[in-house]
Amino acid sequence: MTNGNLYDANVCISCRERLEALPETISLTAGEFELLNRPQRAYSFAIPVRMDDGSVKVFNAYRVQYNNALGPTKGGIRYHQDVDFEEVKTLAFLMALKTSLAGIPFGGAKGGIQVDPRELSEGELERLTRGFVRAAHTFIGPRIDIPAPDVNTNSQTMAWIVDEYANISGAYEPGIVTGKPLELGGSLGRGEATSLGGAYVLDQYIKDSGLQRNELTIAVQGFGNVGRNIARILSGWGYTIVAVSDISGARYDEGGLEVETICSEKEGGCILKEAKSDAKHLSNEELLALDIDVLIPAALADQITEKNASRVKAKVILEMANAPVSKEADAILARQGTVIIPDILANAGGVIASYFEWAQNAGNEYWKLDEVNKKLREKILGAYTRVQERTLHNGYDLRTASYEVAVERILKAEKLRGNL
Repeated sequence: MTNGNLYDANVCISCRERLEALPETISLTAGEFELLNRPQRAYSFAIPVRMDDGSVKVFNAYRVQYNNALGPTKGGIRYHQDVDFEEVKTLAFLMALKTSLAGIPFGGAKGGIQVDPRELSEGELERLTRGFVRAAHTFIGPRIDIPAPDVNTNSQTMAWIVDEYANISGAYEPGIVTGKPLELGGSLGRGEATSLGGAYVLDQYIKDSGLQRNELTIAVQGFGNVGRNIARILSGWGYTIVAVSDISGARYDEGGLEVETICSEKEGGCILKEAKSDAKHLSNEELLALDIDVLIPAALADQITEKNASRVKAKVILEMANAPVSKEADAILARQGTVIIPDILANAGGVIASYFEWAQNAGNEYWKLDEVNKKLREKILGAYTRVQERTLHNGYDLRTASYEVAVERILKAEKLRGNL
């Protein structure tokens, strides 16, 4: 491998570090490393928005199409005040690996707008979203690059994108995004697919380890859509959820929480700090340090770092957020014997279901929920099996095995296309 040119603005620093961390047994040529080291296309936009008070604010926006060797690029768009270009590059890289590992015909992309959506009215958010489509419409499309919901975006955001894209193109193209409302061509099961996919993977790992569901304790850090749904699913399967957290802090009961009650309160607009539950109130940092069997980070990136990794006592970490464990923390946890089920496998259910939605749009079809969930289980457990086979054969940890499987498929496609 080579370090590449650190002064090349196109290089993804975090991506390079992740590739360099792979063992020497996963040998990449200099050309292969350089190809994976940077996105194929990266766009930066300045989006002016007329605010409700008549003033104009300009927001920074980004879209990165990391690799399209396997098909049109695919990835969410997030609205967050801390979004920056390097973060979007890294998330697009992870999405490229995720789609490859899942065995679906997509490349990887990601987008973000630097905004705190809590400070905007719904009308301002709509104008911001439509402004993004006007800026980016020539670079996206159902056969080019397909956005989806991510942090602080949802089906309504996707509906605005569908409508604005139709206004510009003059044709209705529901496949321009996934995660849409059902009425606009969305798919049954898409909203819960990320969580259900993660639950399938964790449950299979638990079975393979000879453990029993009712013997395990689980904490979920982050109680948005993904965190709530996976807590619900796992609780329904007989797992004991002892702690959950949101931005206000955590609730903890060593005997098990009333998950459905807390979920209902959260969906009603209540923050966990103000929930009626009698469960003990903890900080997010205290939740990460609980003596439990499984920790599920389902919030943002870099929640477990070199500063707090040594305090993590969970035996298994299921990464439902993207990159919740830093590279430095990864090494510390490995020394502690913590098993990490990596994000590109654990949370791939969302992009798998997005592929199903895109396929339904292309064929003007609507699949039943049971069909979607059955296909999801087959796809994600197929990826899990490929990873487990690699770990057993080569002695890799799950992250290394996942990266190897994903990178091999991308590079094979690049060779077949004549790019290597």
